Amino acid sequence: QVQLVESGGGLVQAGRSLRLSCAASGSSSSINLMGWYRQPPGKQRELVALILPDGTTNYAASVKGRVTISRDNAKNAVYLQMNSLKPDDTAVYYCNAFGGGKIYWGPGTQVTVSS
Repeated sequence: QVQLVESGGGLVQAGRSLRLSCAASGSSSSINLMGWYRQPPGKQRELVALILPDGTTNYAASVKGRVTISRDNAKNAVYLQMNSLKPDDTAVYYCNAFGGGKIYWGPGTQVTVSS
């Protein structure tokens, strides 16, 4: 089993930056793909960004150019640097990991962007 815990969420003004962190514990050596998803109020969960162990990344069109995903394989951690935040970025952000044929989710961290 793998446990994921996010941190770094909060309330921020539009145009500012925020950095989310996610730490994996447990059988984290099995983790391959890691990523971030978000669920805006009243909407479905959606992909934000993904990253492979070799650093290959993929971003949703809505955040490309404003968001950078990174990971520390030694620490089994993944990060999300978000710049130029918009009110539309308001959501619960979830850390995600895939490994050993299983998908894992963190409990989520709230990000609220005020206009």
